[in-house]
Amino acid sequence: MSELDKEIHRRRTFAIISHPDAGKTTLTEKLLLFGGAIHVAGAVKSNKIKKTATSDWMEIEKQRGISVATSVMGFEYDGYKVNILDTPGHQDFAEDTYRTLTAVDSVIIVVDSAKGVEAQTRKLMEVCRMRKTPVMVFINKMDRDGKDPFDLLDELEEELKINVLPLSWPIDSGQTFKGVYNIFQEKLDLYTPSKQTVTESVGFKDISSPELENYIGDKLAAKLREDIELISGVYPALDVDTYLKGDIAPVFFGSALNNFGVKELLDCFVRIAPSPRPVEAIERIVKPEEPAFTGFIFKIHANMDPNHRSCIAFVKICSGKFERNAYYKHVRHNREMRFSSPTAFMAQKKETVDEAFAGDIIGLPDTGTFKIGDTLTSGENLHFKGLPSFSPEMFKYIENDDPMKAKQLQKGIDQLMDEGVAQLFVNQFNNRKIIGTVGQLQFEVIQYRLLHEYGAKCRWEPINLYKACWIESDNADQLADFKRRKAQYMAKDKEGRDVFLADSGYVLTMAQQDFGDIKFHFTSEF
Repeated sequence: MSELDKEIHRRRTFAIISHPDAGKTTLTEKLLLFGGAIHVAGAVKSNKIKKTATSDWMEIEKQRGISVATSVMGFEYDGYKVNILDTPGHQDFAEDTYRTLTAVDSVIIVVDSAKGVEAQTRKLMEVCRMRKTPVMVFINKMDRDGKDPFDLLDELEEELKINVLPLSWPIDSGQTFKGVYNIFQEKLDLYTPSKQTVTESVGFKDISSPELENYIGDKLAAKLREDIELISGVYPALDVDTYLKGDIAPVFFGSALNNFGVKELLDCFVRIAPSPRPVEAIERIVKPEEPAFTGFIFKIHANMDPNHRSCIAFVKICSGKFERNAYYKHVRHNREMRFSSPTAFMAQKKETVDEAFAGDIIGLPDTGTFKIGDTLTSGENLHFKGLPSFSPEMFKYIENDDPMKAKQLQKGIDQLMDEGVAQLFVNQFNNRKIIGTVGQLQFEVIQYRLLHEYGAKCRWEPINLYKACWIESDNADQLADFKRRKAQYMAKDKEGRDVFLADSGYVLTMAQQDFGDIKFHFTSEF
């Protein structure tokens, strides 16, 4: 195996997704704790303690206790290089999460044992199914009263439309939670509630041994043997290929807050999760082992460092090796660029890297040269696909609230729109700016960030719109006629493409019927 192959095969790049409050950020922290990347876990919920969660570093995230931007973190564990992307669970930020799923090789879904599968998780699972991404499930909060484990497994199969396979099994739950039996490694893990220490585990090759009673008592021992027998009767043995194809999801039980069951998940994950996989470009399929560097930008983040007003473009490396100060081709601009300070992340702490390999995610300082979906290569003309912007569902006019700060507002809007948080449309009729988002919360985030990061005040004004659709047509006369008739509802997006802002479903349906040669698109990728 060459040096390049070795580096690529020890990479594990995955995203953690879930419904808000299922414990995603807490799980991310505990994984970092095992990787030695942080030394004390932040009590996420408590505002008294100034240590907030490592992966939530934007001011607004600390105040509201939710994650609004995807953060990237890398650490070494057991000879593997693990890259975690922690995504926002809140559905108003779904678009950021969909895009993140294009940059990972596998996914861990966190489910709350009391609430089971929730709406947002179903949606995200659809994206994983579409892309055939391998999935693992972590059922969290076992130390609280929740649903019966067998019911949870049935619910997962029914709701997520995927076969599941338990690789650990809880011994009771709630107040009397005793621990889990690790089926994958055949050992017993006993639970002592503690946020900072890891619990003891006892090797158990033979679950029928009478020693089991000494640890968990007669009643629970009998129930555990019965459960395990039932599981081995109903569920197949673990076949790693079926998992890699995305057809079966291994399930682990535990409590992330109390550090329990997390190590079992991580140990199994690094052993069976996929190393970087081939990525489909429009021209051809790109394999990670190819010596030439290729990568695409899946996210842009403004102001990672409040002292420097800079943007950072996140690049997912698809093949080969990236080197600092080497020249790479920016395909869309068709020019060579070199980067003197590429960075790797540990939440907000970032360090300059000299090299990175397929599967890694690096940050490049961006002065407005990048857009989401841009490709960088060693010289080949490639275009990676599958980074959509969805048609927004909520719209407001954005107005300047402080005439002295017009320039700051303009710059702020430009940079925040480059991140792809929301979309900007300029109405061609009255030249007013309209912001479109997928959720209400984004308007608050934009207003907050404009004020705190750019010193610009904005105010929102209502506008009644139903949907934004990108339009195109080979029939130039019909297109011109349409634009003339709908002049009040025509806008341009950031790229200068024509967008029709329909004010009701009825108007849109009529437009589609009356203008047969015009194509109406609901994502910006066409």
